[in-house]
Formats: sequence, C-alpha cells, structure tokens
Amino acid sequence: KRFLKNAQVREFNSKLFKKKMINEIKKKIKYYLLPFLLGCTSSFSLPPYNLIFINFFVFPLLLLILINLQKSLISSWLNFKIGWFFGFGYFISNIYWITYSLTFEDIFKPLIPFSLVLIPSFLAIFYGIVTLISSRFKLKKKISAVLIFSLIFGLVEFFRSFILGGFPWNLISFSWVNYLKSLQILSVIGTYSFNLLSITIFTLPLLIFFQKNLKKKIYLTILIFLILSANYLYGNWKIKNDEIFYTEFRNLKIKIVSPKIEISRFFEYGNEEEIIEELIELSNPNLSQETIFVFPEGALAGVNFEKLKSFKNLFLTKFSKNHTIIMGINTEKNNQIFNSMIILDNNLKLLDEYNKIKLVPFGEFLPLEGIFKKFGLKKVSYGYKSFSKGDQRNKIFLENKNFSFIPLICYEIIYSGNIYSQLDKNDFIINISEDGWFGNSIGPYQHFSHTIFRSIEEGINIIRSANNGISAFIDSNGIVIAKLESTQRGVIEVNRYKKNKKTLFSKNGNKIFFYFVLFYTSLLFFIYKRETKNEERFFIYK
Repeated sequence: KRFLKNAQVREFNSKLFKKKMINEIKKKIKYYLLPFLLGCTSSFSLPPYNLIFINFFVFPLLLLILINLQKSLISSWLNFKIGWFFGFGYFISNIYWITYSLTFEDIFKPLIPFSLVLIPSFLAIFYGIVTLISSRFKLKKKISAVLIFSLIFGLVEFFRSFILGGFPWNLISFSWVNYLKSLQILSVIGTYSFNLLSITIFTLPLLIFFQKNLKKKIYLTILIFLILSANYLYGNWKIKNDEIFYTEFRNLKIKIVSPKIEISRFFEYGNEEEIIEELIELSNPNLSQETIFVFPEGALAGVNFEKLKSFKNLFLTKFSKNHTIIMGINTEKNNQIFNSMIILDNNLKLLDEYNKIKLVPFGEFLPLEGIFKKFGLKKVSYGYKSFSKGDQRNKIFLENKNFSFIPLICYEIIYSGNIYSQLDKNDFIINISEDGWFGNSIGPYQHFSHTIFRSIEEGINIIRSANNGISAFIDSNGIVIAKLESTQRGVIEVNRYKKNKKTLFSKNGNKIFFYFVLFYTSLLFFIYKRETKNEERFFIYK
C-alpha cells in the first residue's frame, strides 16, 4: 500500500511539474517571443518595404497582451519586459545596418556583435517604459485604453528624439512615407503629433476586433475610414492647390552631384587628385552657364580645406567665375577639426561655411574620449581626432546668385522642428550626406525618408547630395522631382522649383505636439468622468 501510494504521489508530482513547465513555456511565448515577433514584423511597415497594413494588426495585439496581463495581477517587471522585447525586435531588425560602419577598420570588428545587440537593447528600454507606464492604468477594451496607450507611446517617442542628444530614427509614423497625400498633414501638425495620431489609428482596430455589438463595430470601422479619407482628401487638395507656386530659375542652374565614390577609397592615400578629377568630369561644367554645384559629404574624406587649395589650378581650369561650389570637407581652426559645408568660387576662395552642430556619437566624436583612447578606440569616421561641434547654424546667402539656403549635414536632417524660425519663402535646404556607412542595406532608404518629412513640415524645397546614398531634389510638398538611387552615379539638374509658403508647423514648431498632448489628456479626463457617472447610475439602479 505504501509503495502504491508513493508511486501515485510521484506520478501526481510529475504531472504537476509537466503542467508547470508547459505553463511556463506558454508564458514565455506569450510575453517574450510574441512581442519580439510583433516588433520584428512592424519593421516591415518602414522604408523600403512600406507594408503599412501590418501596423493595424501589430499594435492592437500588443495592447491586447497588456490588457490580458492586468487580469493576472503579475508584476510590473513583466509589463516592462513585454515592451522591451517588442522594442528589441523592432530595432534589431531595422537598424542592424549600424554594424556595417565597423567593418572598415580591424580595430572595430570585435565590437560588431556588441553594437548589434547593445544599441537595440538600449532603444528598446523606451518601449519598455511605454508598456510599464500603460500598465499602471486600468486598461479595458475601450477607447480610453487606446488613448492612454497611444498618448504614452507618443510622449516616450518624443523624449527618445531628444534625450542624450536624441535619436528620432524610425518613429512609427515613418511607415506612411510612401503615402504622400496622407503626409501633407505634417505641414500643420509636424512629425511628433502625426506620430501620436498614427499610433492611435493603428491601435483603434482593437475596438473593432473585440467589439461584440455589431452596430458599434460598423460605426468604428466607418470612423477609421472617415479619418483616413479626410486626411487623404486634404493632402490631395493641398498638392493640387500648390501647383501654382512653381517657378523657374532665371539664368541659373543647380547641379546635384552623386559620385558614388566607394568608402574604402577614403582609407587609401595619394588618390586625391584622381577623385577630384572624377568629380569634375561628372559635373561637366559649362563655363558660360551660371551654376551652383552641390557635392556630397565625404567625397574627399582624406582631404581638408587647406590641402584642397593645392589643387587650385584644377578648379581654375575647369570652373569659371559663373560657378559656385558647395561641398562637404574637414576644416581646421584653433587646433579643432570640424565637419563642414563650405561654399567656394572657382578660385577656391571661401565665400561661406557651416560647421556641423549635431555630431554622431562614436561616428564623429568619441564620448569619454580620454578613457576609450586608452583601449585603442577612436571615432569610426576617417581620422583619429574627434570633430568639434559648430557654434550655430545660420542661413547662407549667395548674393551673386540670388540664392539662399539652410545647411544641414548628414543626419541633421532627421531632427524635426529645429529650423522653422529661419526660413523665408525663397529658401532651400541643402543636405549633404555620406551614406556609405550604411552599406548595401535599408539604412539609406530610412535616412532619405526623413528628408521627405522635413520638406513637408517646413514647406521647403530640399536639395540632397549623398555619396553612396539617395540624391534627390524634393519640392515643398515632399514630391521627389528627381532622384538617383544609392547604386547610381550621376547628376541631377534643377531648373525649376516651387516657391515656399510658410506652414503652420514652420511658424510654431513642436509646440503643436504639446497642444495634442493637452487635447488627449482632456479627452481622457472627459471619458473618465463619463464612465464614472455611468458606473454610479448602474449601482443605483441595482
């Protein structure tokens, strides 16, 4: 009897253990693997894939996981991990290309596995904060849950764009980049407000999927359709209405030069003259034509401005007094090195310059340089010394060409709301870049999408010259008038442009985002008061 009883106990414990194991596996799949896969899936809504419909399933499922978790009374730490795994899946699948920049020099290659994991792990913390804070509220399958979740998500994305220098890369709203008419709302509300609205719209199907009342399902479907349609119709009207602002340059031509010089050549020595001759040949200057030539950042990575002057005769021979040259180059002053955009005449006389303000950590400067140098590390880009930060960004006037522009170097184009106060109706943005650090990846497409967002926000034409990236001329509605892909070598000629019209966002900047936050907060307060009254009536009735 004792033997049989012990056998029964062992069998019971074995079954209990198996059940616990199965429940533990189910828990890990539901709260770790599923959010990770949702994050990876959401990446396909971004450039270059642009499968935006994915987000209408991803975000309702993510919020549903949080709602169901509240019933289990599980710790806050798990709520954080759900968001973290979602963010880790999202970022590791869409910014993996950062590791490509570490492949050019042997000292960086051991860091590739660390950067592949650590950068997405850090960025995922922001999404962990989203789910942690959201879980502190009582979430139900109601509009209040959608508003709370999207408001917190939008706020955290905003702070991600500014904290520690900021990295507003791959905001959820960039999944709309292929839908130009729907993007015109950016001129009114800006990127961060549109990001908040996007998360709300993507999450609304939760109420449709899990709504038992058929009438309410129909009403919600119609509501989403009307919101999307109204935005589309506004964008369509705006683009058509703005056609009248097109005008032609008088006796002036702009040439956007995209040389596609392999980044590996930057680490070779003695080839400067060869590269300059390639640039000149590609530019094909017409000595009698008033022309502005825009060369990219990084085309002459191993040449600073002082060394460039030794090639003066080449420029004097091939260019004339009718020509102005805009290019990216390193400049030195007071024992400091700057990543600069310089404006030259054919005699290589410096007409104006801009020193980059927003420097890339580890790419252009080494944080805690004194410590890291002891381990043999340096900045990733060409040279050992870190770049110094420029003082300010001013509008540049070319009086002899009646042309003015705001200079932006490389990823300075990704920051929303930083240039609105300086623009006039005839200004341009000139953005020069070196996208070879992204390799043959999705990185150049993501970088280029920011250019479209800036043009619509500010209502301004953008000239973009990128080496190993996408070069383009984009009008003030984000319409790409001409483009050279990252694999193409060539020149874009600009003869006509759209006169700028100051947008509401260009006048107010990111203050508009906080008006949206106030609106969402007020709406949530109103819904809370209404739900409280309905609950009181229910108890009185009972």
